[in-house]
Amino acid sequence: MTEEPLPESLAAEINTVLDDADVRTDRRLIMRMMRTAILLGEDDTERLDLKIASAALAEMRDAFRLFAPFRGVPKVTVFGSARTRQDDPLYLQAREVAAALAEDGWMVVTGAGPGIMQAAAEGAGPELSLGVSIRLPFEEKANSLVAGSDHVVAMKYFFTRKLMLIKESSGFICLPGGFGTLDEMFELLTLQQTGKAEPTPIVLLDEQGGSFWKGLQRFVDEDLSPTGVISEGDFDRVVVTDSVDAAVAEIAGFWRNYDSLRWVGDTLVLRLRGEPTDDEIDDLNHRFGGMLSSGRIERSAPRSPEIADDDVLHLPRLALHLDQRQVGNLFRLIAAINALGSAPAT
Repeated sequence: MTEEPLPESLAAEINTVLDDADVRTDRRLIMRMMRTAILLGEDDTERLDLKIASAALAEMRDAFRLFAPFRGVPKVTVFGSARTRQDDPLYLQAREVAAALAEDGWMVVTGAGPGIMQAAAEGAGPELSLGVSIRLPFEEKANSLVAGSDHVVAMKYFFTRKLMLIKESSGFICLPGGFGTLDEMFELLTLQQTGKAEPTPIVLLDEQGGSFWKGLQRFVDEDLSPTGVISEGDFDRVVVTDSVDAAVAEIAGFWRNYDSLRWVGDTLVLRLRGEPTDDEIDDLNHRFGGMLSSGRIERSAPRSPEIADDDVLHLPRLALHLDQRQVGNLFRLIAAINALGSAPAT
């Protein structure tokens, strides 16, 4: 997208405003947002469209401020129905899985409503719970665990709320729910499949002996995959279980050895917690060479952009030229990396 330049006099005035506000960090990005706002005015944009853009930006700022103090804490988002009652076995599952993850140092993010969301907040406790609520005329306000605290933010739009429920977390647990829960779950799968989000663990957790997610599994296997509308194995990235222990193990185990990734030009750099051996790298190339557009998976030092950003420079790295059509299969390579003998003990 080509940026439309502003007149020099107007650009100078924006710079003066930023100087007066003492905005120094990422100034170019702030100028771009101000420039876009001015261009919206020049475009004679309809009032409703301006209200949507203005409210969305304000809501994102509020959410960014909510999450900022906890940037270094791992977070798991728990999705599920607001209609689940406290005597439902699913309520207990949500509370138990949240409590187990909180005990391991995770914060739990929910939609801040009743039902499964309240159960997860109860399990984690108020200090380790964050809520991103939605303002609806017919539904309760934020649940009592987060209502009135500085651990909740309210949103007008579902799209900004969903952005924040997904953007900040390193793992996701979906319990049975209705249209909203299914929308959130399929959004997760779409982002992973298309590579628009970094790989993360996704668990579909049911009550013990439950069949809710097994029905979805059958639909995927019998209707989606055979018709070619998804690739075979696309659903393999999801763990379907009725076990709290298995859910916790999947969330934590995904980060056993794999730490993060970064694109540097056309090179994908994977940062690990344990230094792989030469034999392990050879085996990864043998098993996953088909995912590469060229070359091999190689050991790597931090690249210049990583050094400039002081981006986890102490961690060992693997570099590869990934075929972009294979980006949705990165979870398979990550699973193999987590299973290496050189990976840290759990």
